[in-house]
Amino acid sequence: MDHIPAVASVMTPFPFSVGVGDSVRHAHGLMVEHEVRHLPVLDGHTLVGILSDRDMKRALDPEVGLPPRDELLVRDVYVPEPYAVDGSTRLDTVLEYMATHHVGSALVTKHGRLAGIFTATDACQAYCEHLRTLFPSRSGEEVA
Repeated sequence: MDHIPAVASVMTPFPFSVGVGDSVRHAHGLMVEHEVRHLPVLDGHTLVGILSDRDMKRALDPEVGLPPRDELLVRDVYVPEPYAVDGSTRLDTVLEYMATHHVGSALVTKHGRLAGIFTATDACQAYCEHLRTLFPSRSGEEVA
């Protein structure tokens, strides 16, 4: 790699998403089934927020005072105004923002529409590939 790539080159394209009117139970099922921790939240085709597994756990705490789990909707618990960037944004810019603001994901857009998601897991995978390119292992070599 001879330049800093755009976030689109390392994002997960076409992420699973939920609607603001979907049930939290449905959102939780998607997360479990597809082993993801972040779901973009859409109102029609408009990106309006993000729902994380942490947001759901917090909302299910009885002391918070939200409706019972079976009545809880995504609109009751999602985080509006998510960190969203255009796919052409440099990866270092996204990583710096995520680290500085303790954000676990960035929603990636193209022409204002959801195109992908970039998570801490995606960052680890990209860094792993980068290290292996910089320091190729020899056949049979193990890491100490």
